[in-house]
Amino acid sequence: MDVLDLARTQFAVTGSLHFLFVVLTLGLAPLVAIMHTRWAMSGKPLHEGMTRFWGQLYVINYALGIVTGLVMEFQFGLSWSGLSHYAGDVFGAPLAMETLVAFFLESTFLGLWIFGWGRLPKWAHLACIWLVTLTAYASAFYVMAANSYLQNPVGSVVRDGRMELVDFGALLTNKALVFSFPHVIGAGLFTGAMVLVGASAYQLRRRTDHVEFFTRSMRTGVVVAAIGIFITMGFGYAQFAGVQEGKFDNTTAAVALGFMIEFGQLLALIVLLVMLPLIRVLPRWRWTHPILMVMTPLPFVLAILGWVAREAGRQPWMIWERLSVADAMSPGLTSGMVTASLTGFVAVLGLLAVVDYVLIVRAVRRGPRDLALGATDDETRTPALSY
Repeated sequence: MDVLDLARTQFAVTGSLHFLFVVLTLGLAPLVAIMHTRWAMSGKPLHEGMTRFWGQLYVINYALGIVTGLVMEFQFGLSWSGLSHYAGDVFGAPLAMETLVAFFLESTFLGLWIFGWGRLPKWAHLACIWLVTLTAYASAFYVMAANSYLQNPVGSVVRDGRMELVDFGALLTNKALVFSFPHVIGAGLFTGAMVLVGASAYQLRRRTDHVEFFTRSMRTGVVVAAIGIFITMGFGYAQFAGVQEGKFDNTTAAVALGFMIEFGQLLALIVLLVMLPLIRVLPRWRWTHPILMVMTPLPFVLAILGWVAREAGRQPWMIWERLSVADAMSPGLTSGMVTASLTGFVAVLGLLAVVDYVLIVRAVRRGPRDLALGATDDETRTPALSY
């Protein structure tokens, strides 16, 4: 592989690994917020336990995922300084907003939510998790705004060989953004909901003592999965109306797109026409639980296929018909330099991904007992043990 292909591979692999964390964060955040709302309104220990259990999984994924995002930032200066030089004034604007939202607002509100148990007023504590959700979605919006600019460069002009931002509003209303952002949000909801379904199926199949806990969790997951896959499919098809001629012509993009559409349609049929109508009996039908568990990782696979199709479909352009990928690459890079950084990044991000899923699996296997999130110093048992 030449240096350009190595640099592209590096960004593709690290971007895919990072997106695995992102798509689960976007799905779990609103689910935890809904559970916390139920607890705040009802005061039932069951709803508190659900908030703490699924919230703990969210915190694990967020904590490890935030580190992988830093690697993405490094790569723009490391491997793609041509992009920063040519369009940094435009492309960097939404990314700067995303940094402010993610690293300041989202992290602050999440910290208040984590350490606010028993300290903040009930409704202020609830507001924190909803603000975490909203800032997570705002962060995703700005990232997609930056990515959509690469797909369809609007709101800018070329002056003195560089692109300058002249209309920030056009950047935020880009036709490549208005359908792709809801598509990503739907994918996140579907992914997070299927984690609820798969984890609940695992616990119910092993005849857990917390039957009501995981029955309600599974039903919540099925409903949100149906909503998520409906949004994903609807806005996914809507994007084709605005696709520029020539995109998805290369083999990689076409194959990824084909697999995503076919498997996405199949999953949509299963969720909407089988799981949703049988929502009352699925928790009791133990023979279906292995199937639901096998389905759990499929939304992650579809999300990566969608990302690959979107990025590969733009090739050979970094900015559509404005800047080629070759011109966007940093000058002076050698194959050895990129190979070394690729090995290091993949090793670190791969390790973080493994640790993330090991910790999540261990938490799921342990079930709603000995929960660290929200535990008080003198707590001798969690509310979940009384279910």
